[in-house]
Amino acid sequence: MRAYESLGAATQKAGPLDAKARALVKLALAIGAGREGAVHSHTRRALEAGCTPDELRHVVILSTTTMGFPAMMAALSWVEDVLGSQR
Repeated sequence: MRAYESLGAATQKAGPLDAKARALVKLALAIGAGREGAVHSHTRRALEAGCTPDELRHVVILSTTTMGFPAMMAALSWVEDVLGSQR
């Protein structure tokens, strides 16, 4: 587990993206992979990194032309699960 956490820390520091941009990319990857739990987790992490709900929704909307409308709507519901619990 420590090795995996070290790998994660190393990838975060490996390039020029700031924490907010990295959080949005990670959310997009979770959406693209269709992983509900990962979308929930990365939505929370993106909020912690300072992303706004509108920025998170925009990431989801951008998936429409790549993944299709039904997959985008599923991802939107996963993001909204977390946003709704933050209220």
